[in-house]
Amino acid sequence: MRVLVTGASPGIGGSTCRKLADLASQKGQKLKIAACEVSLTEDVKGLAADVERLGAEVLILTGDLSEPLCAAGLIQEAIEAFGGLDAVVSNAGVTSPAPLKDLSIARWDKLMNVNTRATLLLAQAAYPALKDSRGALVAVASMSGMGAHPGMGAYSPSKAALISLCQVLAQEWACDGINVNTVSPGMIRTPLTQQVYENNQIAKERAALVPWGRVGHPEDISNVISFLLSPEADYITGQNILIDGGFVDSLYSHIPGLPDSSQIDNN
Repeated sequence: MRVLVTGASPGIGGSTCRKLADLASQKGQKLKIAACEVSLTEDVKGLAADVERLGAEVLILTGDLSEPLCAAGLIQEAIEAFGGLDAVVSNAGVTSPAPLKDLSIARWDKLMNVNTRATLLLAQAAYPALKDSRGALVAVASMSGMGAHPGMGAYSPSKAALISLCQVLAQEWACDGINVNTVSPGMIRTPLTQQVYENNQIAKERAALVPWGRVGHPEDISNVISFLLSPEADYITGQNILIDGGFVDSLYSHIPGLPDSSQIDNN
């Protein structure tokens, strides 16, 4: 498999790279992976070393996906290095909390450019290669794209637009044999959110809200991404898979005063 992963940080992106490399190693297959980040960091170098130890060929690429020419450049470099592409994982994303009444155009544009437009530009650039390989694209959205998340500025709109964008791509590309899906993580403990979970009280309160009994890990997301890129998911396209331990659907269980069986009048 020849795959490009954006946002190849120690969180979901890094976990996805490692998961794909591990699966390829188990199956005796050769993985070629382009790990993309904004800059060349020690984390990315460490990730590349880990993936190479599993037998994969790694290409580290850097670029700012808020810039309109970046996505096509990353795709082109990967195609030239690997001779094609079988999959794209659009994981890079940013946040910028703010009430909408105070949100500047610049902050709105930054989130929409990275969280939504970058996936479109990656898809456009990768389309010929994915058509040739009958490949797949998976974008990482968010539970915040499935409902209003106040105080998060353009984050919810950008992720909602991302889900819709990928559903349209799935319809347009199905005839070419290209699968397009999104995954929507719930509360996930990553390096980006680590500071929040260092507060033990907040960590416990968040875990208590999740029916599964814990906050998610990057591996919970990369497991699903790797499945969506596998032959077993060949007939799945245009789907948004919520991975949140049941949190979003647990709304009604948090309403105070709900009746229980002891309060039911059987007469």
